[in-house]
Amino acid sequence: MTNIMRKDKETVLKLRLEGKSYKEIMQEIDISKSTLSDWLKELSWSKEIKEDLTQKANFKSNLRLLELNKIRGKKLKELYQQARDEAVLDCELFKNNPLFVAGVMIYWGEGDKVSKNSFRIANSDPAMIKVFAEFLIKICNVKKEKIRASLLIYPDIIDAEAKKFWTEKTGLDYSHFTKSTVIIGRHKTRILQNGVCTLNASSAYLKQKMLIWLKLLPEMLI
Repeated sequence: MTNIMRKDKETVLKLRLEGKSYKEIMQEIDISKSTLSDWLKELSWSKEIKEDLTQKANFKSNLRLLELNKIRGKKLKELYQQARDEAVLDCELFKNNPLFVAGVMIYWGEGDKVSKNSFRIANSDPAMIKVFAEFLIKICNVKKEKIRASLLIYPDIIDAEAKKFWTEKTGLDYSHFTKSTVIIGRHKTRILQNGVCTLNASSAYLKQKMLIWLKLLPEMLI
């Protein structure tokens, strides 16, 4: 029995190093997900293996982001499951990457966790918006031109000046910004000098991944 378990574990490690997801491994070997997680949690990635798996994960992620627009029904559910499986591998690969950790933590505190497709945060700190934009581009493989931003401003704030401030501080272009929303209410003068910026990359696929990252990353860090 011990020899069989040792052989199975060696096979699991080999498949994981080949970039197989948990789901793909469990399809090849009769093993529970809890046992699989236990065997893989202490796996040490060499720099070469990590870079190779990162490239594979990024390539697959790009393909699936493109496929998502064409798929419905059962196939869409399968693709969402692939996103969740992929997210587990991402946590293993990027758990020591400061940009990955920062992006997930920013979303944990400021992100939309309710809607199905919206992958957005809102904040008045341009440094936070800039870091999250970099996270979208470098970790999530979102093309920069697909990122959308909008401002929430007070009536006495000049829209053009606010957008100038946010483009200079975040590295975003004017083309990223949609129409600003003006707050009409009790306070008609600026409380936040440059308003609040919302950053959005609409993607149900990424949303599925983020929900897994939010669950796994804090457990890894504690």
